[in-house]
Amino acid sequence: MIGRIITARHGRPDLSRDVKITAREYGDWWARYDESGLAPGEAPPESLVRLAAGAKTVISSTLPRAIETASMATKGSRDVPADSIYVEAPLPPPPVPKFLRLQPRLWGVLSRIFWMMGHTPEGVESNGATWQRVEKITKNLEAHAEDGDVLLCAHGYLNWMIGRHLRKNGWTCTEHQGGHDYWSWRIYQPPGVKNEVGAHAAAE
Repeated sequence: MIGRIITARHGRPDLSRDVKITAREYGDWWARYDESGLAPGEAPPESLVRLAAGAKTVISSTLPRAIETASMATKGSRDVPADSIYVEAPLPPPPVPKFLRLQPRLWGVLSRIFWMMGHTPEGVESNGATWQRVEKITKNLEAHAEDGDVLLCAHGYLNWMIGRHLRKNGWTCTEHQGGHDYWSWRIYQPPGVKNEVGAHAAAE
C-alpha cells in the first residue's frame, strides 16, 4: 500500500532576526542563516516525533538546520540521508536603494517577491528552475512512498512549493500542524485514498 508523504519545516535556527540591515548585508545574513544549526533549547513537537517513528523513510536537506531537525525528530535513532535537491528556494537580495535598512524577515518577503518576478542574479536558481527541481523532488517522494510513509525535513517555502505540486498530482493534504512556522508539518495522502480529515486539516 502506498504510504503518505510528510513534509516538515526545520526548527528555529541559531541566528537573530532582531537586527536592521541593508539589502547587501541581508545577502551576508542569509549566508550565515544557511550555515546555522538550530538554536539552543530547540525541540521537536511530540507529533513530529511520532510521525518520524512511523515513517519508513526519513530524508532531509543538506543544510545544517534541516539535518539537525531530522536528527531530533528521529531522536538520533537512524541514519537520515541528506540531499541538496531539498535545499530552500533562493532568496537573492532585492535591487533596492542602498540606504534602506529592514529586519531580515521583511527582506525575506521582498526578496521572495523580486525573485518570483524574475530577479535572478548570476549563479542564482530561477523561479522556473526551482519549480523544475520541485517536480523532481515530488517524483523522489512518490517513489519513497511506494514503500510506506516518507518524512522530508526541509524548508518553509520549498515545502509550500512541494505541496502545490503534490496536489497537482492528486495528493491531498489531510492534516497539518503549525502553519508554516518552525517545526510545522503537513501530511499528504496519495491519490484515490479516502481518508477522514483530521482535526488539524485545512483546505489549501
